[in-house]
Amino acid sequence: MDNYDIIDFYTSPDREHRLSEIRKCDWRAGSYLCHLIDSGSFFEVLGESSKLLLLCEGGKLLSFCALTERDQVETDLTPWVGFVYTFPEARGRRLMGLLINEAKRIAAERGFDTVYLSTDHIGLYEKYGFEFVGTARERSGEPTRIYKISTR
Repeated sequence: MDNYDIIDFYTSPDREHRLSEIRKCDWRAGSYLCHLIDSGSFFEVLGESSKLLLLCEGGKLLSFCALTERDQVETDLTPWVGFVYTFPEARGRRLMGLLINEAKRIAAERGFDTVYLSTDHIGLYEKYGFEFVGTARERSGEPTRIYKISTR
């Protein structure tokens, strides 16, 4: 995996530093993620087995995503890849694929054959192997697209 490390935020010894890096994210869902961490409600909202995966290079945070039991969509589908973000200076290098593969590996290890993703993007996640399933409504009532990918 070249010089990249994938770190589990909650087992990282330097969580405060990692959180300060996540706070630099210019995306409103990143702010919500920070709120969940700050309030101690990450696991309560997203599920006890949820993970926050950080992709770093030389200690610098480049990209992150979560593997969660629940997402913003009211459904029985599980698990979910969410809070998918790559910092602008690291975009175009397909780094998110490394995190998606790690999320798939963890999900498969837990016995899941499929991982889901909710997004309003079209054409972004397909290049990582996700397939469009259909549309749904987020808890807020907004429409969203549901994708799936095999863990095998």
